[in-house]
Amino acid sequence: MNFEVADESSAGQPPVLGHQDGFERRAEIDLSAIRHNVRRIAELVAPAAVLAVVKADGYGHGAEQVARAALSAGARWLGTAHVTEALALRQRGLTAPMLAWLHTADTPFDEALANDIDLGVSGWELDAIAQAAQRTQTPARVHLKVDTGLGRNGIPVELLPEILRRAEEYQDAGLLRVVGVFSHLAVADEPEREETDRQLECFDDVIAQVEAAGFDLEVRHIANTPGILSRPDSHHDLVRLGLGMYGLSPFADESPEHYGLRPAMRLVTKVANVKRVPAGQGVSYGLRYVTERPTVLGLIPVGYGDGLPRVATGAPVSINGRSYPVRGTIAMDQCVVDLGPDADPQKLLGAEAVIFGSGGQPVTTWAEAAGTINYEMITRISPRVPRHYVEGSWGATDGN
Repeated sequence: MNFEVADESSAGQPPVLGHQDGFERRAEIDLSAIRHNVRRIAELVAPAAVLAVVKADGYGHGAEQVARAALSAGARWLGTAHVTEALALRQRGLTAPMLAWLHTADTPFDEALANDIDLGVSGWELDAIAQAAQRTQTPARVHLKVDTGLGRNGIPVELLPEILRRAEEYQDAGLLRVVGVFSHLAVADEPEREETDRQLECFDDVIAQVEAAGFDLEVRHIANTPGILSRPDSHHDLVRLGLGMYGLSPFADESPEHYGLRPAMRLVTKVANVKRVPAGQGVSYGLRYVTERPTVLGLIPVGYGDGLPRVATGAPVSINGRSYPVRGTIAMDQCVVDLGPDADPQKLLGAEAVIFGSGGQPVTTWAEAAGTINYEMITRISPRVPRHYVEGSWGATDGN
């Protein structure tokens, strides 16, 4: 199959499409799927705006390319965990509003302010950001993050009045402006759980406190992808679209297609070797798998050095429209599939092998085999695997 692709060497510029044949392994990213998913969610949450979460290199899809596709489809904000991630996007010429929310004592707040990046505040950062604003003579735009029940980052509710008092002092001094308040849902991917109700009630109280303190908020946001899809009452002014933008479902019992989403990543390689082996042949390190009959083994040149979980024995690899199980321990650079006793080595050597995605099994099958979640599977695909950007090359269009 031929694909229209944009080589990853075009970083900094919109993808330039061209013809690409030979490859050893690649992650194909369908930008039309990204745009489709953003449009789908934008319609669902309107009039709330969409913040496209492109942290962790766009969940492994390529932050810049995903950001450009998302913005072209109607996303109005970009979100990253770290300021350095946001700065990299600014250096690539992206000018959309950006929010970064996870900081340490070494976070370059001065550069963030110079590059018009909004900053999340979970407590201690308020003073550090005010100091950066004073040094740079650039007022900061901050979003107060409040812990409504996740127990992770965020201002404890009981400490919010003190943070508001200090924020008011800094705002009166012209060092910053509180433009947003936000939180994060803990169990929205399990819609039946009551904790989400309590978190949303707490968040409503937080908003009321911040507004009563006199802050003129531009945005209030708590909804992640599971909140977007299962809790319309969480949408407020802005939603943070992460997993759903990449076309995956956060719910164990619902497929992406149920929500009109299209998976954007396809991980493919080619069969590197095929050989007949007898019964009793041990396979891979530790010889933890031994063939029960004479069979044909196929070598797949992708391993944990490329991001496959080492423990995902039994996960499927699809070749010529048929799925074959990984047998034995996954190694750093390769894994082995059992092609069965009737396989023709000549027909299978060099054939395309789909690890997951279009033409193969969903990424969730690999996640289940590894005892993890689809979020981890896509973000762990390593930089050794080239990203190639396609436009609807899997038979889908860019429409809704």
